Amino acid sequence: MVWNAARQASVRPVATFAMVGRHAERAAVGQLLDAVRDGLSGALVLTGEPGIGKTRLLEYAATRAAELRVVRLTAVEQETGLGFGALHRLLRPFLNRVARLPDPQRAALDAALGLAARLPSDRYLVGLATLTLLSEVAADQPLLLLVDDAQWLDRESAEALAFAARRLHADSLGLIIAVREGLAGTGLFDALSVHSVTGLPEAEAKVLLSFGTRRVDPAVADRIVIGTGGNPLALLELADALTAEQLSGIAPLPDPLPVGRLLEEHFQRRVRALPPETGTLLLLLAAAPSGEAAMMWRAAGTLGLSPRAVEPAVAAGILGRGVPTAFRHPLIRSAVYSGADPGERRRMHAALAAACDSVRDTDRRAWHRAEASEGVDEKVAADLEAASERARSRGGYSQQALFLSRAADFTSDPAKRTERLLDAAQAHLMSGDASAARTALDLAGADIRGPVMRTRELRMRATSQMFQILVADVPAMLMDAVARLGPQDPRLTWELLCEALHAALVAHGRTHGTSLAEVAAAVVAVQRASDTATPGRDLLMEGLARRVAEGYEHGAPVLRTALERLRTGGEFGDTNSPLAVMVAMGCDDLWDIEAGRELTDRLAAADRDAGALYALSMTLLVEARCELWDGRFTQAEVRYAEFDDIAEDTGFPGGGDINRLHLFALTGREAELRAAVRRTAEMRGSGHGLLQLLAQHALTLFELGQGRYRQALRHARAVFVADPPACGNLVLPLLIEAGVRVGDRVGAAEALARLEVRAPLADTPWALGTLALGRALTAEGDEAERFYQESVDVLGTVPTALEQARARLLFGEWLRRRKRRSDARTQLRAAYESFDAFGAVPYAERARVELLATGETARRRTEETRFDLTPRERQVGSMAASGLTNAEIATRLFITTSTVEFHMNKVFRKLGITSRRQIPRAIGEPDPAADG
Repeated sequence: MVWNAARQASVRPVATFAMVGRHAERAAVGQLLDAVRDGLSGALVLTGEPGIGKTRLLEYAATRAAELRVVRLTAVEQETGLGFGALHRLLRPFLNRVARLPDPQRAALDAALGLAARLPSDRYLVGLATLTLLSEVAADQPLLLLVDDAQWLDRESAEALAFAARRLHADSLGLIIAVREGLAGTGLFDALSVHSVTGLPEAEAKVLLSFGTRRVDPAVADRIVIGTGGNPLALLELADALTAEQLSGIAPLPDPLPVGRLLEEHFQRRVRALPPETGTLLLLLAAAPSGEAAMMWRAAGTLGLSPRAVEPAVAAGILGRGVPTAFRHPLIRSAVYSGADPGERRRMHAALAAACDSVRDTDRRAWHRAEASEGVDEKVAADLEAASERARSRGGYSQQALFLSRAADFTSDPAKRTERLLDAAQAHLMSGDASAARTALDLAGADIRGPVMRTRELRMRATSQMFQILVADVPAMLMDAVARLGPQDPRLTWELLCEALHAALVAHGRTHGTSLAEVAAAVVAVQRASDTATPGRDLLMEGLARRVAEGYEHGAPVLRTALERLRTGGEFGDTNSPLAVMVAMGCDDLWDIEAGRELTDRLAAADRDAGALYALSMTLLVEARCELWDGRFTQAEVRYAEFDDIAEDTGFPGGGDINRLHLFALTGREAELRAAVRRTAEMRGSGHGLLQLLAQHALTLFELGQGRYRQALRHARAVFVADPPACGNLVLPLLIEAGVRVGDRVGAAEALARLEVRAPLADTPWALGTLALGRALTAEGDEAERFYQESVDVLGTVPTALEQARARLLFGEWLRRRKRRSDARTQLRAAYESFDAFGAVPYAERARVELLATGETARRRTEETRFDLTPRERQVGSMAASGLTNAEIATRLFITTSTVEFHMNKVFRKLGITSRRQIPRAIGEPDPAADG
């Protein structure tokens, strides 16, 4: 077919779609723009099928944002695997500002975008750098970012944008993302405000049909509207593709209307109707990266294509008039590329490879060479592998995985092919894509040979299971890997055993194929000769293993040395490994709250500096438990809330109320507690035995607060029998209390006997105070009083205010039963005031009832304004109270300074204060100036 200039006449105005209907969508866009103009921020995600009008809504937003700075980005399918490529294009106008970023953020962005040779940073730190950079730009002029076809964003760019979007608050910055529904990877934006764009209503669809140059019979119009579902692009293109006889009702319509296929075929027919040179140029454009016009024209030159070849495509409405190298609609680009002959596609990629700069575009050149090649070719594979290393150096792990997978396709040697697939699987895991990692491992399949390769495979499969919090099979998988590896690599063997121990401790009794005892014994067998050079991290794992395999008497001394070494040492090591979980087990097993607080504070700081959000999330949960034991429930909730934010950002499935078991128990929120306990029961099959025991421990605390001692005894007994490092010791005084109250002297004595052995070995104030309390509960007369007083005094020397208040309550109850009302009031009043201040409702009520029995009425505290603060406001206020600047707070919380200022204004208003110096007193925090 010969191109006909008369085809121009049928080209419709591209803005028409947005002008017909779309009232709700336009309202949502308008609200977002108004918020940006008012100094706020927001993100809107438009989802829908191809041609539904998402692109037109982005154009509508651009026309409404005259006073805003508008930056547009259209993702392209051919660039999906180029890590950080889309982010680089989006931020290119602002890269001159990168030097102003805080050092860790600047280094992360420099590495990600290849601006400097640096070690790769955590990908979430890249997201924070993106947010900070865009916020700085928006401070000069309100900014609107429009991202089209976001389903084709490379994973790293999508994660950075999603991270930034979730933290938009008060930055004069708007983000509208158009994404095709039903495609993988779009879930990254699910947490944002999502608006589903559907077909036009019948009346509006018919109005749109009337814009055509040919008459459409009303009955035919009805059929077209129903058959297209009101899809605007389908309406117009279908009306253009059908014959005049079909539109007038003389000839029958296809039944059913093949809308999707027909649209693609329609665009392909229109391209084939153009001059051959124009068709070739369109295919080159479809294969070329967006925003690289110079490269594309160099390739066009090597193919002998004239720049004038674009004119027929512009006239036919295939390319845009404003940017003659941009397709009018993303569907057209896809149709051009998919409809081309494979040989022609390879010819285009060969031309693009030749046009790539040999220094600046090495990675693109390798990719285009691969797309231009067939069969096996080790030179192509080697170039792709080299490109994968450069991607890794930038932290572009999904791009690294893609290059390695393609390299494997061109590799003839089975062993080398397998090695590249294993490396691709590891890169997928680093990017957080466990499903893709398993696919790469499956492809390696039967070609995996030798113990080292098999060990790598098993370790990666175990890691992918942990990603999905499926723990039960992991210890056995890692033990199998150890067995296969043999004596070849002692350090790798140790790492595998530590990972197996970690998983087995979490699974605690719910493992398949091995047991916690077997894993612990294997760790002990390997780590026989500890010395002064042994890192604290290794000693910690050894101590936990000895505690399980050989008993507390052998484990506690090693744990004490490990914690001391960690406290006096420098770096913690790998920030991507959640050391805080093991630290918590060691500290709880030694009742060492001081080491726990110090180490988790340092770990949190290190995690924040590195942008290691997964490790930080685990550290936050441990910090929350430390806050609970010290009676700082509102601070604990702040930690839990930040964990939930991070879990949402990272896609980690462990968020929600399941982590608040102890908070619910101590605050008396029974319905929420029991719902969370039911959730833990649902996770039993996936191997979360420790979580079940923590739930039992929380239920023990709750039932004791309610005075239901028999139920408390049942829950405590389950923890006592299992004896996990995480709460096996903490449950001992609770079991003694419950046993004494129900008359189970044997059970109480058994718990006390264990406490008598372990507390002196731990030799910490919390341990010795707990031992004194256990002795007091089982003693009589003057000896009991001496032990109670000792417990209260010793527990008051460390940050365990909750435990001290419980000791006071039990002491006061004992005194009242001996008719010493005056002495009882002293202890009970202190206990009541502490519990009431903490928010420990059931324990406060228990103390209040006891006080009434002594003849004293306890006055209920009035609610204070500090409890009106949201968790984020409380967190910002607390950090400000400690003396941090807004910029320092922003860095720690992965938000912008504008957002910190927004929260600070709300803190001032809610607390009725006018100065940062007033914050500590208003929220009940210590004043750093006074401490100094």
